[in-house]
Amino acid sequence: MSTLFSPLSLGPLTLPNRIVIAPMCQYSARDGSATDWHLIHLGHLALSGAGLLIIEATAVEPEGRISPDDLGLWSDANETALARVLTAVRTYSNMPLAIQLAHAGRKASTRVPWQGGDHIPVSAGGWQTVSASDLPFDPDDSAPLALDEAGLHRIREAFVAAARRADRLSLDAIEIHAAHGYLLHQFLSPLSNRRQDNYGGSLENRLRFPLEVFDDVRHAFPSHKPVGVRISATDWVEGGWEVEQSIAFVRELQRRGAAYIHVSSGALSPKQKIPLGPNYQVPLAEKIKAATGLTTIAVGLVTEPEQAEAIVSTGQADLVAFARAMLYDPRWPWHAAARLGAQVDAPPQYHRCQPHGLKEIFKPLPPPR
Repeated sequence: MSTLFSPLSLGPLTLPNRIVIAPMCQYSARDGSATDWHLIHLGHLALSGAGLLIIEATAVEPEGRISPDDLGLWSDANETALARVLTAVRTYSNMPLAIQLAHAGRKASTRVPWQGGDHIPVSAGGWQTVSASDLPFDPDDSAPLALDEAGLHRIREAFVAAARRADRLSLDAIEIHAAHGYLLHQFLSPLSNRRQDNYGGSLENRLRFPLEVFDDVRHAFPSHKPVGVRISATDWVEGGWEVEQSIAFVRELQRRGAAYIHVSSGALSPKQKIPLGPNYQVPLAEKIKAATGLTTIAVGLVTEPEQAEAIVSTGQADLVAFARAMLYDPRWPWHAAARLGAQVDAPPQYHRCQPHGLKEIFKPLPPPR
């Protein structure tokens, strides 16, 4: 029996296997609203047989977008556009669907990656960014505004409103984005948070705003639906956020009812020094899981089925998330099932495609009525 293809429960939500499609920004929305690209993109990923699909980082307010083309969930128009996509996806797939709610903070107002990804100042059509402190991500970027009490309240309310929209869209789970140098990570790290009030300085104070956002989202989203958090377990910069602080954060999230922790790393500072290699972030997930026992998702240059199987079967993490590997091979779970002697869900329209000698990788269809 393959552990990777065994079910796992996040509270009442049962996933058919341990393969997660990670959130992947597509930079293809219009005024925050999903387009036909999202219909195609999410539609074909929903036929992959993975256990959970997490929709890309979705901004809770316009100023929280990484780029002008980011997906958002702050308006009725955004909600209606995403509803159209989800209706089509659900017509042909029963894969559980989650959404990652996000605010980019000082890393907002940038060009899309294929146009260079550089900062867009207000004078060139961008917008004023915000952060924990008035420190830019890059010295050449415009300085963000340090959020005051009114700004903190506005953003908390934006997360709440987006969570309620996510429930109206019948999404199965929410992931709060507190990783990759975006706003909540900016509050966590001492490299980006130099505040002198109750939201800066000590670890307890730096945790305060991200925990307030989690509490508000958890309260706004139905209690039977899981809420998880994605973190960068370390900044990979001396004197920055690191794994022991991450463990303290995760313990607080766990006490508040977090369903899982999705462990990534880095992206807060251009000074980071990341030791890239296969499984390079898995030890971070393993440390957090060992210290807290919270359901943990691992990521980090995991490309082969045997890698993923080893991670979950040895208890380094409970699930494994795939991003670039899934874009490169949108049928990765099918191929993993074939390699590991397991079975996976597939639409009936595709059942005839199983190669000769691999006729048992798709789960049997129910008998005709």
